[in-house]
Parts: sequence; C-alpha cells; structure tokens
Amino acid sequence: MHMLRLIVNADDFGYTTGINRAILELHDAGVLTSATLMATGEALDDAVAQLVHRRPASASPAGLKPLGVGCHIVLVDGTPASPAREIGSLLDPVPPGARRAAGRLHTEPAGAASIPPAQSPARFRPTLAGFLAALLSGRLRETEIEQEAVAQIRLLQARGLVLTHLDTHKHTHMFPQVLRPLLRAAHRCGIGAIRNPFEPAWSLAATPGAPLVRHAELRLLARLRPGFLKSVHAAGMHTAAGAIGVLATGTLDAAALASLLRAAKHAAEAGEPVWELVCHPGYLDAQLAARRTRLQGTREVEQQALLRALPSLAGFELIHFGEL
Repeated sequence: MHMLRLIVNADDFGYTTGINRAILELHDAGVLTSATLMATGEALDDAVAQLVHRRPASASPAGLKPLGVGCHIVLVDGTPASPAREIGSLLDPVPPGARRAAGRLHTEPAGAASIPPAQSPARFRPTLAGFLAALLSGRLRETEIEQEAVAQIRLLQARGLVLTHLDTHKHTHMFPQVLRPLLRAAHRCGIGAIRNPFEPAWSLAATPGAPLVRHAELRLLARLRPGFLKSVHAAGMHTAAGAIGVLATGTLDAAALASLLRAAKHAAEAGEPVWELVCHPGYLDAQLAARRTRLQGTREVEQQALLRALPSLAGFELIHFGEL
C-alpha cells in the first residue's frame, strides 16, 4: 500500500485579517501545511507580518514544519500589481462607477478592453464569466498575463518570502491561454511547482452535496487535464496528482471533508499517492462581510471541519509543495 502524501492548502491568504488568523491557527493545530498568498490582498501586510516577524522558526510549536507559502495569482476580481497602462487587456472595461450606477454587470464590448479612468483604481474583471468570455475570444494578451504574474510573484519575493508554488484565483490556469504565460513567469522567478487544479472522478463522486451545475462544469473541464499535464511536465515543473475539494468549495463541512479523505485513502492504494486538498477557511468578520464574495459564513464551517478532521489525517503524510 502506498503512503498518501497530502498537501492541505488554504487559498486567499492575505484577503482579510480573519482569513489570515484562521489559516495560521490551522497551521498551528497541525492541520494545514500550505497557503497561497494574494500579492495585492487587502490584508497582505498583516499576513507578511505574521509570517516574518511574529512566527520565527524558534517559536513554532514543537515538531511543526514551516508553513509552505505560494503565490495565489489573481487575474479576476482583484487589483493588479502592474501599472494599468501595461496590462490593459486584463482590466475591467466598465468603470466601477458605471457598474454600480447600472446596478448590474454590463456586457463587455467586442473590442479590446480599455483602461479605466485615472480617477478609478484599476481592477480586473469582477466575474469569472467575464474573464472567460474575454479569454476565449482572444482579447487577453498572454504577454500581459505573464507580466502581471511576474509582478505579483516578485512583490511577494521582495518581502523576503521563499515561494513554494503557484496557483490561481478561481483556477484560471486550467486554461492553456493562462497556463502558458504562468509557466513562463514561474521559470523567470525560480518557482518549481504549480497546482494541478483538476479534480478526479472519485473525488467528484465523494462530494454529493455540491450543486449539479458545478458537477457538470468540472466534468466538462476535465478534458483540459491531459494538455495541462503535458505542458507542466514539459516545463520541468512539479505538481500533485490532482486537487480534491474544488467541487466542495462553499459546501465543505465535516461530512463532506470526511468523505473526501476516505476516498483519498482509497486512491493511494491505486498508486496515486500525492494529492492536494484545496480549502478556504476564515472568520466572518466585518472586513470579510464587506467584500463581494459568496464565501463568507462557509469559511467558518470549513475552519471547524478542518479542526475536527485532525484525527482522520493521522494516516497521511502532510507535506507542502516545496517537498514534492
């Protein structure tokens, strides 16, 4: 029987201080091994302070390995690290004021995206649907995706962080038009691992509580997996066999997590011993409540589910991406 090596990674580190606190508490509890940090997140300074100043190696609980930290590349629903004039195709073509005034999302024009007015902060497209419409119609420039990825990575490296891997907000690197420039950015910045965002069929089957539409979407996207793995291996990058918990995002309670972990143990017997559990823990404080995200109270549910899962993790070797 193969020993299952499991990466337990929390996304959205640096998004809010409540999320930061939840992630570090789970790491101290021995549940979490990895987190991906948002380079332009509102709570970035708090996250870096916790990592660099408040958590020296000598202060870590006995036997606890350091938290692996990656870069959570944001290309949708966030703020860029690059100057707006240099990444115009990636930006929201609808000024924030006009979007609010309309009270709904506008349909994007067919032409190239325009840079928002100088008085409005530059923002990426607010929804994944809008991002994919622009991506699949060829309106997003790969050179600009690469530039923005490099800018976000280097912003974190300049803070003294040694990054273990890359992943993307909303898993946009499933698509080759994002993956290609991301792999080039990783090479330029000396990063050797990337998330494999594709969830296996056995994990999807172990998540019955997720919406049927999400089931169908992920099964459809699975056809991109062979090309993804070919590109990652050709680039000399490390990755896990796949990600579990992606479908369960927003519904990852104690029962769903137990189901996923049981299924993962069976997968180890089949000779696929390295998986990543993707999670989104956090505390619903005023900062998070003010943000436009569907993951609010569900983050506290995940936090408690992960803490309760600690006994179930006893049969796993918990690692981070730097140990692949």
